[in-house]
Order: sequence, then structure tokens, then C-alpha cells
Amino acid sequence: MTEETPGFEKKPDVPSDTESAGNSDGTARAESADKAGSAPAGDDKQAQDIALTAQLDQARTALTERTADLQRLQAEYQNYRRRVERDRVAVKEIAAANLLAELLPVLDDIGRAGEHGELVGGFKSVADSLETAVAKLGLQQFGKEGEPFDPTIHEALMHSYAPDVTETTCVAILQPGYRIGERTIRPARVAVAEPQPGAQATKSPAEEDAKASDEESGGPEEG
Repeated sequence: MTEETPGFEKKPDVPSDTESAGNSDGTARAESADKAGSAPAGDDKQAQDIALTAQLDQARTALTERTADLQRLQAEYQNYRRRVERDRVAVKEIAAANLLAELLPVLDDIGRAGEHGELVGGFKSVADSLETAVAKLGLQQFGKEGEPFDPTIHEALMHSYAPDVTETTCVAILQPGYRIGERTIRPARVAVAEPQPGAQATKSPAEEDAKASDEESGGPEEG
């Protein structure tokens, strides 16, 4: 038989009010901590997005500035190349002009000899070779009889009046002119003729038609 100790009864284990309150406070603090920890995580993500957007804007601005700098440098380089090419052509023309200017008296002698029929035999071959060589250097001859006088390319050495001209005209080429490209090495030396002083100006076609109409109708009407 089992003997029971008198005066002692076994009671079930029931948590006290103090322990229950402590456990409740711990659970509440844990939930608050979880909520407090989750809120700053969202703010950090938003801040990171803002920072990345700002960095992207800065990169775009820097790219735009570098592109503009590159385009400006490219334009300056193209202008430099054109300027160098223009200067190179100008220097070449000046050098050729200086050389050919010394040969103009020889070309004048060859021209006079040709006019007198003295270009024969070996002398003609030398003259032809010289003219071919100066033509390759860009030398061009100009000046023809009958063309209007232009003081920018003609030099008038003789002057006269002629009834058959309506403007100042080159009637004789005393020495031909020479140019390289647009550069005149020597103007053409010419004799010019002007219209006779007091000569009647040429009437326009309208005036000629009006005169013919008056003659057909018996003269102008009187008022």
C-alpha cells in the first residue's frame, strides 16, 4: 500500500500572474522590434534608388559635355586641315609665279619669233618643250583683240578713237598677259580704242520699233 503524507496535496503547475505578464511584455517588445527593423529597410532602399538616379544624371551630363567637347575639337581640326591645305596651295602658287615671272621675257621672245616665222628646226622643239613645261605648272596666257578693256587684267599702252566700237575695246595685244589660277602674274599690255566723242549712242530695240511705227503712221501725232 502507498502511504500518503497527511497535510500535503499535489496541485497542478499554473503559471503565476507575474510570469504571464513578463512573457506578454517580451512578445510585445519582439513584435515592436520586428516592426521597427522592417521600416528602416524600406527607407534605405528608397535612398539607394535616389542616389543611383543622381549618379545616372551626373553620368549623362558628363557624357553630353564630353560629346560637345569632342565635336568642337573635330570642327577645329577640320578647320585647321582646310587652312593648312589653303596655305600649301598658296605657297605653291607663289613659288611657281616667282619662277615663271623670270621666264616671261623668254616666252615673249619665243612669241615674236613665231610671229616672224623664225621658229624652225631645233629652236622650235626647244620652244615647244618650254611652253609645255610652263603649261604644266599652271601658266595660262590671256588677252585677245576685240575683247572689252578690263583695267584689272589689261594695261593700256596706246589709246585711240574708233567709229566702230561702242565701248573701250582692246584693238591690239602688244604683250600677252599671264596668270596662274586666279593670280595674275602680268597684265596684258594692249592698245585700246574708244568711241568717237559726240557719236550718237546706239538706240535700243524699243526706240527703233517706236521710230518705225511713227514712220508708218506718218509721223508722231501733234497735240
